[in-house]
Amino acid sequence: MTLAIVLAAGPSAAGLTTATGEPLADRLAAQLRRAGADEVRFAATLDELTDLVATATAPVLITGTDLVAHTAVLRHLATSPVGPTVALVLGDPPVPGRTAVREERGQVVDAGALDALDGDATGVFGGALRVGVDDLPTLAAAARAAASGMLPVAAPIGPVGDVAPLPTTAGAGGSAAAGAPGPAVDRLFAGLAALGTLIFAQRVRLLVAHRVEDTAGLAVAEAAVTAVDEDRAELRLSVKEKDDFFSTYFVSTWSPYLVRLSARLRLTPTGVTVISVLFALAAAVLFGVGGRPALVGGAVLLYLGFVLDCVDGQLARYTRHFSAWGGWLDTMADRAKEYVVYAGLGFGVSHAGLGNGWALAIAAMTLQTVRHMTDTWYGVLHDEAARRPRTATNASGGIGDRLNAASTRVQADTGSLSYWLKRTVVFPIGERWALIALTVALFNPLVSLIAVLVWGVLAFAYTGALRTLRARWMWVPVLDTVDATLHRDDGPLARWLPVLRPMGPLTLAVIAALGPAVLLVGALLNDAPDQLRWAVPVALLVLLVGGLGAGAAHNGPLDWLVPAALRAAEYLFAIAVGVVGGVPGWLIFGYVFVLTVHHYDLTARLEKRQAAPPLHAATLGWEGRSVLVALAAIVGIAGVGLATLGAYLLVVFVVSVVLAWFVRPARSARASVAPAGVGGAAPR
Repeated sequence: MTLAIVLAAGPSAAGLTTATGEPLADRLAAQLRRAGADEVRFAATLDELTDLVATATAPVLITGTDLVAHTAVLRHLATSPVGPTVALVLGDPPVPGRTAVREERGQVVDAGALDALDGDATGVFGGALRVGVDDLPTLAAAARAAASGMLPVAAPIGPVGDVAPLPTTAGAGGSAAAGAPGPAVDRLFAGLAALGTLIFAQRVRLLVAHRVEDTAGLAVAEAAVTAVDEDRAELRLSVKEKDDFFSTYFVSTWSPYLVRLSARLRLTPTGVTVISVLFALAAAVLFGVGGRPALVGGAVLLYLGFVLDCVDGQLARYTRHFSAWGGWLDTMADRAKEYVVYAGLGFGVSHAGLGNGWALAIAAMTLQTVRHMTDTWYGVLHDEAARRPRTATNASGGIGDRLNAASTRVQADTGSLSYWLKRTVVFPIGERWALIALTVALFNPLVSLIAVLVWGVLAFAYTGALRTLRARWMWVPVLDTVDATLHRDDGPLARWLPVLRPMGPLTLAVIAALGPAVLLVGALLNDAPDQLRWAVPVALLVLLVGGLGAGAAHNGPLDWLVPAALRAAEYLFAIAVGVVGGVPGWLIFGYVFVLTVHHYDLTARLEKRQAAPPLHAATLGWEGRSVLVALAAIVGIAGVGLATLGAYLLVVFVVSVVLAWFVRPARSARASVAPAGVGGAAPR
């Protein structure tokens, strides 16, 4: 049950009534109910709010009584998928006593009095927030501290709720609170931020939200709300504010019409995702068939499939139907669709006698997956860097600092040539699908795969060089903030191996990739690659060097690259073994495809804040799988080994998905409604 609390505002906003004579607080309560709150309570003081929060078992919505906004603003706040705790952030000019906000990458990284942010304020607190269940104890601590005129310490070393005297400016730890007396909701929010709570920012775009202090301000705000068509604004808001060039100009210009149609047909975002997968599958089949009509038809279907790929997210934002399952499925479907298209192109090249299409398809898939692994972990690094206080180490004015400042300037110059070049050169998915569709329709699958590989390599080199420089400047050990063993995908053997600390985990992972790379090059250049079977155990030993860093601290400035390096090592080894063993290209592609599905599952769960796959231990780890593949090659059954292990991993993946997304949630739901003493009341 979602609880909403309307917290009394300052004296100047007390007793305000709307144009219809309804108290503003009562109208807010009605809006909160329409926004999804099951229960709305009023709190005159922070002490009363603390008592209400103590009994809450679901996310809590909190708003001051001085907020005038569209109901959709509150609904977006209540249903925001970006994080468990989200705050409304406005671009309005600051008002004395109100909380200013510094936001980076969608996170509130500082909050307090305007003078405490030293000109770094990027917005002001909008007087409303949603607090996740896990953050409710911290919210109660912040409320107690704000009620007593104390400031929660920024990094408490004791129990949550330790407090310090309330200063008038920010402390050294980067936390701040409104020193001057202000609305209770502002003091509450500043205290919550000071306690280090991860708060995401919910910006108001196209809709209206204002905080008012008097009757004149209320009249102006109500007029602004009335002037905006709420449904039309929500439809436009379903489109990402900043998207890539192709998506912006060739998809989002007309996709909202499909969004509205889908909503009227009662299609779900998951249903649209499934339809987009079918379009991609049909396109892949046509690419494999070949012939100009089939290639052109496949290109059209590929474009329409990408449009639907955008529509599913837009429909979710328009209808506010978000779920962890839907987000995970969308991520997995995107990658599966793309790689199925690569398979269709590869088959088409080989079928038409244009060359070894499967080799090109395998190369494209491997390159793209390793790129995505670096993208994921660089994003995690950037988010973690934004949350950390600025220090002399990461604000030294070096090349990384200059690159970061230049990137920020370009990103802020929305719509400029430099802005679009920066967004396009990295070869995002819209541009990849557009390139495939154009080249295959105008030329053939061979040209398409070569174009994807060339642009992909250039984009990887560009992003890799710049990110390496910026990461060395930021020096944020992101792998030490998560389960490194899980995201390295280590198995029992890697955990058993001794730790070689002096070389560092990244150096060891790169060495691990070099052995398979040399074996693969040798096999490709050899007219009789099966003669290199003796080199498979040697390459395996080099590969296992990566396991010597499994137990080491991953706190180097570039250790966020370790997962990508280990992915490259395992894929290259599997491909090399397949080539040495004379395994058909399609079978090698299929095995590597299953590996990518497994690894995308890990990254998708990381991005969606989900637990590890239930059967992760059964996947044996990158080193365990590689040992089995090597043994199969040594005894002369490389093809059988790849096929058997690939089928096993696929079954484990499917069972794991069923357990994680269907069986366990169903058990938890049954347990939550079971009578006391029947079937166990605690969810698993």
